[in-house]
Amino acid sequence: MLHRLASSGESCLAANDWICLEYLRTRKQELIDATVQHLWITAVSVVLGVLIAFPLALLARRYKAARAPVFGITTLLYTIPSLAMFSLLLPVFGISPSVVVTGLVLYSLTLLVRNILAGLDAVPDEVRESARGMGYGTARMLFRVELPLALPASMAGLRIATVSTIALTTVGSLINYGGLGNLINDGVQTRFKAQVLTASVICVLLAFAADALLLLVQRWLTPWKRVRTAKGA
Repeated sequence: MLHRLASSGESCLAANDWICLEYLRTRKQELIDATVQHLWITAVSVVLGVLIAFPLALLARRYKAARAPVFGITTLLYTIPSLAMFSLLLPVFGISPSVVVTGLVLYSLTLLVRNILAGLDAVPDEVRESARGMGYGTARMLFRVELPLALPASMAGLRIATVSTIALTTVGSLINYGGLGNLINDGVQTRFKAQVLTASVICVLLAFAADALLLLVQRWLTPWKRVRTAKGA
């Protein structure tokens, strides 16, 4: 019986099974390389997205006339299909990771801008007045008062944008810069079941892990929320 199970396990690649431990053993480095590329593209895209979204949110808050154009442009970018987006960027960047990163950054803007702005708008006016009465200038009030209070909404947008970016990174396989998407795409074309399933599962696990990590960061950055929850309990 054990001999038959061992034989079955050794031949799962030849049998093209969906679940195959032999695939994990023989293609471990390939999976690691694809995962590292996936994480690198995601991290760079999200960081750049935040760096661009933050000043856009401040601009929309300071100048009410700019709010509609900012929302309109970022929403329009979000509605462009990924295939069309990457195709439009190819003449500019050529076949390079920049195409994928730029597309992902543009997709993340609508989620990040709206949530950052929602968090800033939710800061009570009396809190701002108190800060001004204590001699806080515009910059100091923004970073010491408004941003901490806006963190829950901002982090919610960051979590959604990160999970969305992890999923959309797979589309980069069209130009061979899709991380785990490369393995999924190759597996589909060659009907390699174990590769498709394994790469897909890792992609889902990355999304769950990233969301959980950002949630922990949010709780660490907002200790007053934990105290309030404990008192309510």
